[in-house]
Amino acid sequence: MSANASAPMENEAAVRAAWAAAHVAPLWENRAAHAEPKLPEKGHIWKWSQLEPLAEHASTLRDMAAVERRVLMLVSPHSAEVGGAAGSTTNLNANIQILKPGEKARPHRHSMNAIRFVMKGEGAVTIVDGKECAMAEGDLITTPGWCWHEHEHRGSKPIVWLDVLDASLHRYLGTDKFQPGPAKNVAPQLADAAFAMPGLVPQVAEPSTGYSPLFRYPYVDAVKALSTAPVGPDSARRIRYANPVNGGPCMAFLDCYMMELDGMEGTVPFRTSAHSVVSIVEGAGVTTLGDQKIEWGPRDTFSMPHGNWITHRSNGGKARIFVVTDREVFRRLDLLSEEYAGNA
Repeated sequence: MSANASAPMENEAAVRAAWAAAHVAPLWENRAAHAEPKLPEKGHIWKWSQLEPLAEHASTLRDMAAVERRVLMLVSPHSAEVGGAAGSTTNLNANIQILKPGEKARPHRHSMNAIRFVMKGEGAVTIVDGKECAMAEGDLITTPGWCWHEHEHRGSKPIVWLDVLDASLHRYLGTDKFQPGPAKNVAPQLADAAFAMPGLVPQVAEPSTGYSPLFRYPYVDAVKALSTAPVGPDSARRIRYANPVNGGPCMAFLDCYMMELDGMEGTVPFRTSAHSVVSIVEGAGVTTLGDQKIEWGPRDTFSMPHGNWITHRSNGGKARIFVVTDREVFRRLDLLSEEYAGNA
C-alpha cells in the first residue's frame, strides 16, 4: 500500500485525537441521537404475599437507633439506573417502611417530596413541620420537600406503609439534598379543621409553598368522596388529593388519586406520558399495560411506566386503587400527553 493510500487514515486518527483532546464528539456518529423511539418500559408488581414476610423479617434486623429508617426499596428489574441506583419506575422510587411499637424514626428533611400510604397497621404518627398526623390503614400522609418529618409508633402492633418519592428525578437534576435533625426554624401550622368546609378556606397571606397545608388525608374521607364522585371518561370513579388553597396537587411534583372500580367491566384504555406507582387498597382484579397483564389483590404494589395503554378491571365487586404519579412534572413542563382509546 502506498504512502498516499494510508494518509486518509492517518488524518482521521489525527482528527479523532484532536476531538478527544478538545472534549468534543461528532453528532453524526451518535446512534442515540437518531435512534427509533424506545418501547414503553414494562411494569412490575410486588406481591404483598411476598413482601409481608420480608417486612416482618426486616423488623428484626436493625435497631432504629442505628438507622435513619427501616426501609425495603422496591426496585423494578425494568427500571434504568439514575445516579447509581434503579427506581420503581422513571422519576419515582417506592419503598415499604416498617415501624414497631415504641420505636421512633428520628427527624430529618430532604429536597425530595414523599408520600406515606398506610398499608397495614395503625397507632403511629408522622410529625410534619411540627404537625402530628395520625396513621391508619388507607390514610395518605404527605411530607413535601424540605419539610421536617419524623415518625413515632404509639400503638401496639407493627405498622407498614408505602413510601413513594421523586428521588430519581432529583438525582437526575442534581437537586437531591438532605439535612438531619433536630428540626429547627419550623413555622406554625394551621389545624386541619381550618380547611374542613368545602370551598371555604381561611383568609391568610398567600402561601409561598407549593404544597397542601393538609399533610394527612384520612381513608374514611376518601371513601366518602368516592361515593359521590361521577364516573370519569375511563369508566372509573376517581378523586384527587388536592391542595385546598388552590385546587392543585397535594405536592409540587407528586400527584395522588384514588380510583374505584365497580363490577367486572374494564376501564376504557388510557395512555399518558406520566409514570405512576399503584397500591391496591381493596378488591382484586387485573391491570393491562400494553401487552402485559398484572393480576392484583389487597396491598399489592405495581408500577405503571408511561407510554403504555392501560386498562383496569375488577374481578367482581368494588376495588379501590391508590395511585401516585409524576403527572404534575409533565404538566408544568408542557410535556403532558394523555389520551383515551377512540379519542386520540
